[in-house]
Amino acid sequence: MLPDESPVSSSAATTLDGPPESGPWWLRPAALYDGERMLDAVALRIEAGRITTVVDAAQVPVRAACWRTECLAVPAFVDLQVNGGGGVLFNNDPTPQALFAIAAAHRQGGTGAWMPTLLTTAPEVMTRAVEAVIAVYGRHGVAGMHIEGPHISPDFRGAHSLEHIRPYDAHTRDLVRRLRERGIPVIVTLAPERLPPGALRELVALGARVSLGHSGATEAQARRALEEGASLFTHLFNGMPPLQTKRVGMTGAALDSDAWCGVIADGWHVDDTMLRIAVRAKRDHGALFAVTDAMPTVHGPPQFELYGAPIRLRDGKLIDARGSLAGVHIDMIGTLRRLVRDVGLPIGTALAMVTSGPARAAGIEGRHGRLAPGAPADIALLESEHVQLRHLLLEGVRVGGESGAPGAPRHASA
Repeated sequence: MLPDESPVSSSAATTLDGPPESGPWWLRPAALYDGERMLDAVALRIEAGRITTVVDAAQVPVRAACWRTECLAVPAFVDLQVNGGGGVLFNNDPTPQALFAIAAAHRQGGTGAWMPTLLTTAPEVMTRAVEAVIAVYGRHGVAGMHIEGPHISPDFRGAHSLEHIRPYDAHTRDLVRRLRERGIPVIVTLAPERLPPGALRELVALGARVSLGHSGATEAQARRALEEGASLFTHLFNGMPPLQTKRVGMTGAALDSDAWCGVIADGWHVDDTMLRIAVRAKRDHGALFAVTDAMPTVHGPPQFELYGAPIRLRDGKLIDARGSLAGVHIDMIGTLRRLVRDVGLPIGTALAMVTSGPARAAGIEGRHGRLAPGAPADIALLESEHVQLRHLLLEGVRVGGESGAPGAPRHASA
């Protein structure tokens, strides 16, 4: 507490209509989700971009500057799989300027921390992308890097380029080492059945989080990879064989493991019923978290090029020239809205999937995905009834206004 502050009713506090330009101030939301619990009648003291204390709302001092809002305050969203946004695809433009543009687009959806994701590509493009992330890390919400491929299965490549899929090599290892030597979190998505002996353990020893995906691995191969240190699965159900009663494969191993599982909740990639089943299955074994796997159309124009081929937005989904699904068009507030309104999850469960869950999965929970003393004041303010983003604060500064999800929510067919 400041020397000139005394604890009295918050009704006596100086009322603000937003964050002040300088000095300590208080945020008094209608309710607070701190990353673990839903709390009522609390206030946060914010100074120099950080939360210094969380107290009962009645303890806000009489002379304190206080922004009182009817919004629900939650941690700014955390997205571990972002390919693009705002008309920019990281694969096509692996530069710091591209990262700035993608970050700005996803702030409109409430994302405060994110991992630029590079799809399977040529070695020289990988190098440029790593250099861009090194240059920008810690700014514009860039919280690490997700390298998705190129060491994946050709049979389960999805939209990845067949031309650039290749065996595990020293180039990828050295790029991961460069990132980790600078303390930058890294997720590497790969197919375990495509790796030489010792490669997965090598990546884990470097400090990377290995995620299994775009793979046709058997259950035994997936479980062996988990024993060797893999800790995540990339976009559960997509880019892997379907779950069968007598051959559960990698999908079954994911659901029956303690590993974290990312999932796309746009309604096209995973049926909502299957999502509910997965949430229940992972309740006591690791957890499910949401990713957007977003493409450039998110808060951008309705088409872009992927590996030189046109991808267009049609009726809320991205399709290629053959009419096949070719990417994801949703942001994080749209994902949260679908989890609550269409999938039917409790608000606390859904919020964990877009805040503290992905932060813990990536090992970045010390800085992201929570609202507690010492944490950055990265806060999304939501209108809870309709799950709309009203404001986004990053380090206590308002950077976003009211926003909705791009595209209309739709249900996927089974």
